Amino acid sequence: MFTRVNKLQIELPKSTYADANAAAAVQELLGGRFGEMSTLNNYLFQSFNFREKKKLKPFYDLVASITAEELGHVELVTTAINLCLTGTTFEGDPDVTPMQSGVDKRNTYHFIATAQTALPGDSMGKSWSGDYVFNSGNLVLDLLHNFFLECGARTHKMRVYEMTDHPVAREMIGYLLVRGGVHIIAYAKALQIVTGVDVTKMLPIPNLSNDKFDAARKYEAQGWHRRLYTFSEHDYEDVKQIWKGTHPLDGGQLEVIQGTPAGGPIPDLEAVEETFAPGISYEDFLEIAKRLQRSAGL
Repeated sequence: MFTRVNKLQIELPKSTYADANAAAAVQELLGGRFGEMSTLNNYLFQSFNFREKKKLKPFYDLVASITAEELGHVELVTTAINLCLTGTTFEGDPDVTPMQSGVDKRNTYHFIATAQTALPGDSMGKSWSGDYVFNSGNLVLDLLHNFFLECGARTHKMRVYEMTDHPVAREMIGYLLVRGGVHIIAYAKALQIVTGVDVTKMLPIPNLSNDKFDAARKYEAQGWHRRLYTFSEHDYEDVKQIWKGTHPLDGGQLEVIQGTPAGGPIPDLEAVEETFAPGISYEDFLEIAKRLQRSAGL
């Protein structure tokens, strides 16, 4: 079962301007082959389908705990897309063409289909596919795939970071570069335990340190790259048998934290009347409030 916490994993800055084309690029980090929907669903199904969970519990605990973190990453990237889109159009009578700005943007689906919010798809508007899920049932092969998947995700994050300087996009990417690095090293360490091969000697892939990115540097300075969270109050604690020792790149001590990060607030997206979202007027709201009071016996 999952417990949902009404927070983002970090606090994102308030968007000071709209950049719909940046949002379109960031979509790749959500619904692309190497996006967060792929990392989530790969690990989700691998954890559901994991054989001999008791015998191989540290490895099951690793995949299961990272699964929960990836669910939060999906929400974080989605929120960043939403904030980049905020303010692209303006409220007005339909005949003044209040959504005229949307026609020239790279992804018109953002304006036609989802009321200027994220899509479960990539940077070209292609829907995310379950074909991106790899679950062979072989522990070494799945761990090797996960290592590759995280390296590919890191590469795409670095490229999108270089495509846009929007502060919301960069804050999100900076954080995920650091957290994705944790997952890369975790799968590398798991492979070393299973096979004896020191996969960490291949890192970093690509060969560029996270501290080269301004938005990532502060998270590394705070030690986020050395922490692995269980995302559970009591379970998955045997991940400590894998996530231990020192960080292969900076030599710092690795730490398993039982539970979740402190997190930050989820932005409250305002109404976008020109898209009829959410389609509840002030008068509607008052009537809804009355109905709620009546149903509560007030």
